[in-house]
Amino acid sequence: MLEAHESYIKVAVDVRQGILAGGGEFHADCESVLLEDGSQPQDVWGADWVADQQTVRYGALINIRPGKNPAMELQDSQLRSRVGTLVRKFFHAP
Repeated sequence: MLEAHESYIKVAVDVRQGILAGGGEFHADCESVLLEDGSQPQDVWGADWVADQQTVRYGALINIRPGKNPAMELQDSQLRSRVGTLVRKFFHAP
């Protein structure tokens, strides 16, 4: 999954189903995989897994949604928590 970006992995997370897709060049690449597999657009959010630091970054173009999230960075603390939990679970991180 580190092939596209050597130090981090772009992911899209379906917070309703508890699944993610990762490793694309863009978050939209990951998002499209989830949508093709039946995820609903309102449930999919973008983040990055920074492998060497074992941290999650919450910025992605796919996160910009008027009325829900007006910026690239996830604004809602509960949503950030859910995304972070799922990403860390997938990558077996604390």
